[in-house]
Amino acid sequence: MAFTPLPGTKAPVRVWTDPYGIEPQAAQQLRNIGALPWVQGVAVMPDVHYGKGATVGSVIAMRQAVSPAAVGVDIGCGMSAVRTSLTAADLPDDLASLRSAIEAVVPVGFAKRDDPVDPRRVRGLEQRGWDDFWARFATLDRRVAQLESRARHQLGTLGGGNHFIEVCVEQDGPDAGQVWLMLHSGSRNIGKELAERHIGVARALPHNADLPDRDLAVFLAGTPEMDAYRRDLWWAQEYARRNRAVMLALLCGVVRDAFPQVSYGEPISCHHNYVAEEHYDGVDVLVTRKGAIRAGRGDLGIIPGSMGTGSYIVRGRGNPDAYCSASHGAGRRMSRAQAKRTFTVDDLAVQTAGVECRKDTGVVDEIPGAYKDITAVMAQQDDLVEVVAHLKQVVCVKG
Repeated sequence: MAFTPLPGTKAPVRVWTDPYGIEPQAAQQLRNIGALPWVQGVAVMPDVHYGKGATVGSVIAMRQAVSPAAVGVDIGCGMSAVRTSLTAADLPDDLASLRSAIEAVVPVGFAKRDDPVDPRRVRGLEQRGWDDFWARFATLDRRVAQLESRARHQLGTLGGGNHFIEVCVEQDGPDAGQVWLMLHSGSRNIGKELAERHIGVARALPHNADLPDRDLAVFLAGTPEMDAYRRDLWWAQEYARRNRAVMLALLCGVVRDAFPQVSYGEPISCHHNYVAEEHYDGVDVLVTRKGAIRAGRGDLGIIPGSMGTGSYIVRGRGNPDAYCSASHGAGRRMSRAQAKRTFTVDDLAVQTAGVECRKDTGVVDEIPGAYKDITAVMAQQDDLVEVVAHLKQVVCVKG
C-alpha cells in the first residue's frame, strides 16, 4: 500500500497503516514528534503502537539532533537468522529434547552466565575485535563502570519478554520445508542502563524545557552531551550485534550436535532499535529506527510475527518515503497486562498448537492473540519490502 499522511503535523508524518486505526495515545505521540523543530520527517510502520516518548514502529529523521527515546531502551535490539541444509523431514516428531538442548546452552530471562563467553571456544563465531570492543567499555558513561562484569556475563544470553530463539520451517515456494534458525535479542541490561541514563541527561537540558513530551528530549550536534550519547550508543549497538552472534553460533552448535550432517548459509542480522547516519532529499540526517528495520534496496531483513504465527525473511525495496525502512514485526495490539487479563493458559496452548514451546502463565502475555495479524502487517508494506521466505516456527524458546 502507499502511505497516508497524518494531518496536523509540522514535519511530514507518513503512515503505512490506517491512521484512524492507530491507538489515540500513539497518534498523539506521532503528532508530538512531528512538531519538534529538528524533525525532517517521520515514517510510521504498520506495526506501530504506543511506547515511551516515541511510538514503537516509527522511523524519525532529525537534522543535527537525536532523541534517545526515539531509539528505545533496548539499544541495538534486533534479529538474526540463518538457513540450514536440513529439511522438515530431518526433524524428529518430538522436538522437546531439541528445545531443552537450546535452553541448556543459552541462558534465558534474567539469567546470566557463570563464566563469560570466550570467543575462541565458540565454533563459527567471529574472532576479530573482541579485545578492542571490551577495552572501549572504559570510555562509557562513568556511572555504568560497575556494570562491566554483568555485561560480560550477560553476553550470549537471551533475556525475556518478546525475545526468542526459534527453529522454523520454510512454508512456500521451491524451498518449502527448508529449516531455518532465528533469534531475537538486544543489548541486555547494559543497553537499558545506558539509554535510561542518557534520557535523564537529555530531559534536564534547557532547550528541552518546552517540549510537548519531556521523554522526547533531544541531544544537539556539537555538544558534549551528544558526543557522550553517540559514543555509548555505538558501543551498545555493537554489544547487541555481538550478543546475537554469540547466541546464533551456539544455536548452530546445538543443531550440529543433533544433526552432524548440517551445513549453514550466510547469516542475516538486523537491528531494529538503533541510529544511523543517512542522507535524504539533499540533507544529512540522523535516522532513529525504533521497532523498524533498514530496508534499503537489496537489504535482507527479518520481520517476525508472534510465537505461533511465523515470520518473514525480506528484501528491501529502498523506498525513500519510508527512509528505506520496514516494520520490525507484527506489533502488539494490547498491553502485557491486558493480555494476561484476556487470555488463559488454555488459550495459549490452542494458539501455539504444533509449536514446541512453553505453555504456562509466564508467557501468556506473549500469546499470538496479543499481537497484530502479521499477514495484514506484511500486506500494508508491500512497497517497502518483498518476501524472500515465509517461515513457521516448530520450536520456540522464550525467557
